[in-house]
Amino acid sequence: MLKTKTENKIPESWEIRRLGEICFTTSGGTPSRKISSYYEGTIPWVKSGELEKGTIKETEEYISQDALKNSSAKIFPKGTLLIALYGATIGKLGFLGVDAATNQAVCGIFQNDIVDLSFLKHFLFFNKRKLVEQSAGGAQPNISQAILKDLSIVIPPANEQKRIVAKIEELFSRLDAGVDSLKKAQAQLKTYRQAVLKWAFEGKFTNKKKDDNELPDGWYLEKLETVAENLDSRRRPINKSERAKREGNIPYYGANGRTGWIDDYLFNEPLVLVVEDETFVGRELPFSYKISGKSWVNNHAHVLKPSSKLNIDFLNYQLSYYPFLQLTTGTTGRKKLTKNALMNATIRVCSLPLQQHVVSEIEKRLSVCDKLEESIAQGLKQAEALKQSILKKAFEGKLVPQNPDDEPAGVLLDRIRSEREKPVATATKNSTTASKKK
Repeated sequence: MLKTKTENKIPESWEIRRLGEICFTTSGGTPSRKISSYYEGTIPWVKSGELEKGTIKETEEYISQDALKNSSAKIFPKGTLLIALYGATIGKLGFLGVDAATNQAVCGIFQNDIVDLSFLKHFLFFNKRKLVEQSAGGAQPNISQAILKDLSIVIPPANEQKRIVAKIEELFSRLDAGVDSLKKAQAQLKTYRQAVLKWAFEGKFTNKKKDDNELPDGWYLEKLETVAENLDSRRRPINKSERAKREGNIPYYGANGRTGWIDDYLFNEPLVLVVEDETFVGRELPFSYKISGKSWVNNHAHVLKPSSKLNIDFLNYQLSYYPFLQLTTGTTGRKKLTKNALMNATIRVCSLPLQQHVVSEIEKRLSVCDKLEESIAQGLKQAEALKQSILKKAFEGKLVPQNPDDEPAGVLLDRIRSEREKPVATATKNSTTASKKK
């Protein structure tokens, strides 16, 4: 049921309608992958993951006219607003900068005389959570066209829509510049963290080296197997369904850090876990991490217990920086760091007092990083909240002043009602205006 203007807190000159009453929408399709010639054409074919580009002028794949004829794919005209209907990109938005087709995970919203599509894009972004909450599909939520068409949209006068879009984009541009600066600082902190670990295990926090290729005074090399015990034989994986039945308060660890909770434990002491699968390289989690207390570990992380020669934090920091990728085996699929390769890896060791000094110097610097990262994260969160606040004001008519000389949206709707009652032009199956692959 449509809310009244009073319920929606909008100006009198605005109107509320369901999106399907105002806009023509349709989704695309995927030509058969079994016929390779379908993907050797000149018609741009957009997949939902490409909506991140904003305005799409080139695509990863191009299809042929035959592909168009023999599938539910169709040409959408330049300027069409696209929204991802399901999958990891659900709710993502973008514009077509060229005539193009899309797959079935993308819905096209065509240009019309009532709602400016740039205005509608911001409105849909503001209402993304509402759309996703209505989606169905369990593991893969789906914004159906029925859900999309039933969405109530506010319709300001045409001129006011343009003023709102201009103001939103002006404010967003300033915010985005600030966000870019914060993300740049975030990346620099990540680089600095790695530099701190590099300096630490080059001995720069203990004494100076005579030569870059020499170990610092008091440091020596040891194979990991001589200074740490491998406890891999005690780890045990449990699948998700079984783990759900045994949920408790004991942390369950693997390559991604803690991945759940369980009702029993395999270990009950401080340990260092080292990621076993190359698949997980590059994530925010370092190659190693420290755990303590009661725990359960699956078979995606090696388990190390340092000997009395090693400070556990000294070991963990060194392994989190170690170039383990060079030691992985396998040429296809998921490469692995084997137990043998790990335990035969050579690490740098010094006296326990020096180790504690190194750890203290590392943590002194990283604690500063932690505080800065916390401030950056808070700044990014505030920027996102401010965007939502701007959009809320925009769609309540509070972002820009109303102009009494603007034609009210109701008059516009009445004036073009007859046009809206005519058959809507659908997306053509065959078009000679499709942008060609360069």
